[in-house]
Amino acid sequence: MDRRSLFILVVLFLLWESAPPLQVHALNSTDVQAAVTDMRSKSYYGFAILLQMLNATSQPYRTLTFLMPSDSELSASPISIDHLEDFLISHAVPMPLLLNDFLHFPTGSLIPSGVENKMIRINNRGRANFVVNNAHIVTPNICQNSYIKCHGIDAVIKYDNGSSISS
Repeated sequence: MDRRSLFILVVLFLLWESAPPLQVHALNSTDVQAAVTDMRSKSYYGFAILLQMLNATSQPYRTLTFLMPSDSELSASPISIDHLEDFLISHAVPMPLLLNDFLHFPTGSLIPSGVENKMIRINNRGRANFVVNNAHIVTPNICQNSYIKCHGIDAVIKYDNGSSISS
């Protein structure tokens, strides 16, 4: 691992350790609406609906990056209303990252997820084959018009213990 990559990992770790667990924080509703519009423009209707459901019951999230499973993956995942927030933050990174930002992380890097004490493992095989835990990023940089960033993925995120946060 070169020095630049090590420096990035150390900075991310220090930010993660010093930050409180990801919780719902106020964000300009215009940003949420812009992100939802961007999600819909690329046919991520299910994730947009989940975000709007959460937005109706609480304040939207602070700036972050969502990793959005496709509608077919969401429909196969048992997401209860009681665990909606948990599901969404399990598919989030607590900082806004475009694909070019992700590409700076070497394979094997661990970055914080929105879930306390859960990390996302990076497998960087380049722009066309970038994997977060068990999911490939298939549609990068969907959310372009807000502080919220999002990328389409091909699976519901699973963590090392093999379970996803969906029920």
